[in-house]
Amino acid sequence: MEDSLLEKMRYPIGKFKAPEVYTTEYIKAAITEIASFPKRLKEQVGHLTEEQLDTPYRQDGWTIRQVIHHCGDSHVNCYIRLKWALTEEIPIIKYYYEDRWAQLEDNLTMPIQPSLLLLEGLHYRLAYLMQRLNSVELKKSFIHPEHNKEIQIQELIGLYAWHGNHHLAHITELKKQKEW
Repeated sequence: MEDSLLEKMRYPIGKFKAPEVYTTEYIKAAITEIASFPKRLKEQVGHLTEEQLDTPYRQDGWTIRQVIHHCGDSHVNCYIRLKWALTEEIPIIKYYYEDRWAQLEDNLTMPIQPSLLLLEGLHYRLAYLMQRLNSVELKKSFIHPEHNKEIQIQELIGLYAWHGNHHLAHITELKKQKEW
């Protein structure tokens, strides 16, 4: 497969790009994306068959089922990281191997409804808390050990708004390609 086509399939909305300045408008828009993600995801996958859910979005990629469960896994980690950053002084977070988590039995075979329900409650809590952060709290941070990088909460908000849209695009692009 051509490299540019593979890159487009891997990153259908492009890679995350942090803004130069985190404006109030940017943060509000990102939180709105986070708040609406579960509903938008459910609208895209609620009618899919088991066979469709077990279709990879690209060659050697995860199935739609794995993508949905991955969003639950990843966004639970986001929530915990947010809480750590708000309650500890620049904590070093725990890295997890998302590729290994995606291969566990629950991500491979479990119905999607539990993860959709998890995302609904989790995103309500994320958006509720994020909407109430002040300018000092938005600059609180944690260290991500994978790149030994300090990440501020405002970046975390932008990153997870992008993350939901990124995986939603995997699903919508596959549906267009397959004419589902």
